Amino acid sequence: MTTTTTLAEMPGLKGQELGTSDWYEITQEAVNTFADATGDHQWIHVDVERAKAESPFGGPIAHGFMTLSLAVPLATGTYTISDSTMGVNYGLNKVRFPAPVPVGSRVRATTTLKDVEEVAGGLQNTISVVIEREGGDKPVCIAEWVTRAYGKPAS
Repeated sequence: MTTTTTLAEMPGLKGQELGTSDWYEITQEAVNTFADATGDHQWIHVDVERAKAESPFGGPIAHGFMTLSLAVPLATGTYTISDSTMGVNYGLNKVRFPAPVPVGSRVRATTTLKDVEEVAGGLQNTISVVIEREGGDKPVCIAEWVTRAYGKPAS
């Protein structure tokens, strides 16, 4: 499910689920690339053999911040503001990682519009993002993401 709306209609969606993304597979290559990009090469993420032998997770897991960064492609696939000309990441209110994300698993996000506030030129939207792992018993990431969507100024 994906919601398509406009800036004017967005406030009317407050409290509603906006959609659920497609599944995304967590590969070792993606984990290694994230490790290189962030400088976080902890063995539980990048040393497959050691993670299999020593980790309580039974193998390598994705970084928590990698999981959080997936909120961007996953959540933005759940809704579209058709008349928005620009969107910006304004920040996060809360983030938790209740469960690990083993390499090879698939994740997806469900989003809910928690709040909408008018700002100069657009809207500030607080989006609840819940990322789940296929077959998991609890979410792998719960975040409250604050974004801003801007439109063309009224003529």
